[in-house]
Amino acid sequence: MKAHELREMTIEELERYLYELKDKYFDLRMQKTIGSLTNPMEIRKTKREIAKTLTILNEKKRASKS
Repeated sequence: MKAHELREMTIEELERYLYELKDKYFDLRMQKTIGSLTNPMEIRKTKREIAKTLTILNEKKRASKS
């Protein structure tokens, strides 16, 4: 998801999306351990998406406090 799409989401939607991403990341790590991971780049993409979502979520939380 693009950054501008994430910025349009509410804090609750971002938190829900972050939960889904963390769940996906856990599943990918388990697949890697078992040896059934077909695309190892998916782990990197998911980690970056988590970082992007956390950044925007923190920006929104800081903005709502002010």
